[in-house]
Amino acid sequence: MSEKKKVSLLEGFKAFLTRGNVIDLAVAVVIGAAFTNIVNAVVKGIINPLVGAFGTQDLENYSSCLKGPCVTDPKTGEATEGIRILWGSVLSATLSFLITAAVVYFLMVLPMAKYLARRAAMQAAKEGVQETMEVSELEVLKEIRDALVAQRSGGSGPVEGNRGGEPGRGDLT
Repeated sequence: MSEKKKVSLLEGFKAFLTRGNVIDLAVAVVIGAAFTNIVNAVVKGIINPLVGAFGTQDLENYSSCLKGPCVTDPKTGEATEGIRILWGSVLSATLSFLITAAVVYFLMVLPMAKYLARRAAMQAAKEGVQETMEVSELEVLKEIRDALVAQRSGGSGPVEGNRGGEPGRGDLT
């Protein structure tokens, strides 16, 4: 490879890494991993005991036997006979997902959406005020122009414009 191609590859890689969305994604992954631990602790510490009040202490233990009597090896916990369906682990994962989604929505997405809506409304109001100021400035400039035209022509009202091309007779160009 030539030196120029190596430099451009390194510059491209550096540009890729320093783009804002790559950094944001990396931060989101790290925060997501930490957040997963919190959600798992909530499920194991709160949800599982609440469900345990109606059945077993751990959702993972809920299962059904699909075929034949299910015999489990006490040492490994593996099924030696029959086909076991572990629907409790699916329920646990579903609850973890729903809790995660609810927390992300109510603590992150919803407040950010409200903030962005407020900010957009403020920006629209600011642009409306700016547009009103520009229109009022334009009206003042038109009045000044009309007054100058009236003063030059010796008349009292605004002159529509000089069609004959005579300078100083209502033509400000």
